[in-house]
Amino acid sequence: MSKVRRVDVLGFYCPVPVHEARRALNEMKEGEILEVISDDPETLHDIPALVARLNITLESVTENAGEFTFRLKNSEGKK
Repeated sequence: MSKVRRVDVLGFYCPVPVHEARRALNEMKEGEILEVISDDPETLHDIPALVARLNITLESVTENAGEFTFRLKNSEGKK
């Protein structure tokens, strides 16, 4: 089972969610999972753009009562 790390950026707006996600990903090993929890609607665009730039995997995006949870996998070839 992959290790899961959570970054809770509820109440923070651009650019904080993407910055914190990138920082966490840089500290993670390949195959580990990052969950980013945000209530900033801009993250629906910003997190997928980050994923594309870093060539990592966006496993899922869920929404519950205005909170978005992004599940990212640090792909092969990353740290």
